Amino acid sequence: MKMIVRAYREQDIPAMIKIWNEIVEEGVAFPQEDFLEEQTGAAFFAEQSYCGVAQEESGEILGLYILHPNNVGRCGHICNASYAVASGSRGLHIGEKLVLDCIEHARRIGFRVLQFNAVVASNTHARHLYERVGFTQLGTIPGGFRMKDGHYEDICPYYISC
Repeated sequence: MKMIVRAYREQDIPAMIKIWNEIVEEGVAFPQEDFLEEQTGAAFFAEQSYCGVAQEESGEILGLYILHPNNVGRCGHICNASYAVASGSRGLHIGEKLVLDCIEHARRIGFRVLQFNAVVASNTHARHLYERVGFTQLGTIPGGFRMKDGHYEDICPYYISC
């Protein structure tokens, strides 16, 4: 499969909302509980420092990421990101392409560190990916994430220099 990662365009927003909401609905990776709608989704993606999409040769959007500051002021050089791959496209290394593109764009924007605050401990695919590309786990926060079914899972913060 031929695929590129590029900056999102306005016409990508419906596909991006669909993929984003799929992750929110699964309730095992994103802290958000509210779904994006056309208007809120457009505003949400526009307010990010950068959004990238994984596009298949046919034009189908298979995944996306958002990149934004993790904090302000003296910590404004640290960024944060979230990644989403459509369930039907998982296992094709799309996530890795999104992460690597994100690191490059973070560097171009001027961020010095990419930090993930809340990687769910049971999200082993994401954790293995982050470790494979050079992220360092900072520790574990016991019970830091409430799963969709109501039980609590540990979270593992990660970081990498950009």
